Amino acid sequence: MRIAVIGSGYVGLPTACGLASFGNEVTCIDNNEDKLKVLRSGIIPLYEEGLQELYESVKDKLTFTGDMSSVKNAELIILAVGTPMSDDGSANLQYIYQATEDIKPYLQSGSIVATKSTVPIGTNDEIERIINRTDITVVSMPEFLREGYALYDFFNPDRIIIGTDNVAVYEKLRNLYVPHIPAEKIIRTNRHSAELIKYASNAFLATKIHFINEISDLCEQIDADVADVAAGMGLDSRIGRKFLNAGIGYGGSCFPKDTNALEYMANKNGVKLSLVSSTIKGNYERRFNIAERVNKYIARIGETARVAALGLAFKNGTDDIRYSPAIDIIKNIKHNQIYAYDPRAMDNARKELGANVIFTDTLKDCVKDADIIVILTEWPDFKELENMNFEKETIILDYRNILDEAVMRAKSNVIYKRIGQKI
Repeated sequence: MRIAVIGSGYVGLPTACGLASFGNEVTCIDNNEDKLKVLRSGIIPLYEEGLQELYESVKDKLTFTGDMSSVKNAELIILAVGTPMSDDGSANLQYIYQATEDIKPYLQSGSIVATKSTVPIGTNDEIERIINRTDITVVSMPEFLREGYALYDFFNPDRIIIGTDNVAVYEKLRNLYVPHIPAEKIIRTNRHSAELIKYASNAFLATKIHFINEISDLCEQIDADVADVAAGMGLDSRIGRKFLNAGIGYGGSCFPKDTNALEYMANKNGVKLSLVSSTIKGNYERRFNIAERVNKYIARIGETARVAALGLAFKNGTDDIRYSPAIDIIKNIKHNQIYAYDPRAMDNARKELGANVIFTDTLKDCVKDADIIVILTEWPDFKELENMNFEKETIILDYRNILDEAVMRAKSNVIYKRIGQKI
């Protein structure tokens, strides 16, 4: 199939490369000429595990251009542009509507326009109204790609949702995946249901994260261990273990904006989503609570304390710092000098953090002579701390619970603090 993907970001590029690996001819269209130059040079301008390698194996099937007229050759046009959060919490749809206007003159009869961007209920109806042609089918196909695991999720999806009432179009899109994805994982719904499935899924997972963080706070007061509580809960098949990792709260490009957009939509329709509202508020407050914990430890040592912050991305496996709780926590640490390290996200973080943050080239440089080490992102690289010796008393605040507790507590000169254990 000839496919055009509008947008070459964290959704568009993995989708384009994945579909190209299925044997399709894929054209990526983007209005950022600098990004296009990088892509044409053979480099993926964002970090996603395995994406550069996949791109190199399918580049003969990929074309990168800024020319919207290229969609005239496509049977399927995928909209994968950003829908960032507006000040009022709603999804900003200007980019997706502009992309629709841009492709409209070039659509050929029988083309399918599929929206992968996360959009509020009714957005695809408006896209259909803008196109205003009965020979073009607009479909909702929400993406479910986790940053850091986007390629794994593309090739091993839990589900593929195709929101359309047109059975023939559904079959055509289904056949795009069926040779590679089990047919039972492909579900047809109407467009509104497809749009809501994405929001409801992300809001539920965000609520699960917020719930275990609140349980973690309770554990700290009653001498329980949140790791044990989560393990016991997770063995219940109705609950499951995933997203029961206590930490500093969720971030990234999806959960914050999707929970806020869902709350906005509900309010607009006269529905109260109390759980979602509580999750949004609690998750926002958590990053300031964590920063205050760090500040208390710094105050005990004084102005001479050397503080090392490990992790800047909102999660491991990506260089994305959008709505990263790690960034907000570092901004709210009251100290004149903070050393910081992240395996992938430092270039992006430099644009956000102040002059009091010193970026180091290596993990060892960051933690050298540290009085306090704060782990804010669950990068496996940080487990190297288990193999290090500490020559002076060092407080390690493991706010992702990634280190081996027994190993760290056995080390001399180390005061090891996990989240969700008695303070």
